[in-house]
Amino acid sequence: MLKLTANLRMSRPVIEYYFSFISLWSYIGSRRFQRLARDTNARVILKPIDLLYIFSKSGGLPVKQRPAQRQAYRLIEMERWRRIRDIPLVRYPKHYPADPSLAHRVLLAAIEESGHDNESVQEYARLGLEAVWARELDIADAKTIVELAKEAGLEGGRLLERAKTQPSLAEQEAALTKEAEAKQYFGAPVYSLRGEPFWGQDRIEMLEDVIKSGREPIVIEEH
Repeated sequence: MLKLTANLRMSRPVIEYYFSFISLWSYIGSRRFQRLARDTNARVILKPIDLLYIFSKSGGLPVKQRPAQRQAYRLIEMERWRRIRDIPLVRYPKHYPADPSLAHRVLLAAIEESGHDNESVQEYARLGLEAVWARELDIADAKTIVELAKEAGLEGGRLLERAKTQPSLAEQEAALTKEAEAKQYFGAPVYSLRGEPFWGQDRIEMLEDVIKSGREPIVIEEH
């Protein structure tokens, strides 16, 4: 075990994390993913994206536009994973779906100032998910965003002002979304390790196994 920990420190894994604050499955996996990052000493690169745009480009549909059968089964899966992950979860959040863009831009502003490795930045990313899916808060509401940022240990008011007035932050979110589209990702969360994508929080254990085993990434060449 000590040897494994030492090896992980020598070659620190880097995980690109594509997610959205309105992504149910990003929330369900959020605490487990935080634990994985801590246990493997992984560096998490936070990449908030416009999930509804990704759906529109990949054939996905917002929940209310999906067939009734799929909506019904989704509720069963929600309850299964709520129990597995042992987390609070609201089936029909009061403010879902709200526009998460302003909250995403606050996150990007915090990353610019403090970096991806900052604990408060990482905690704000988790709290934004929890706000929607466990606390029924409005992630589009400026006051809510400020309070979440403060709860995480960030200067919420100042970051909000930057998010509202700095066009480059909106450009960053758009660029990350286009990046996800270019990589042919079609939902959230996606955890990418050395170019190998793991779509869905139910792949976290697979991701952990790859990190700990040290195997080479699977990359399929297109013909």
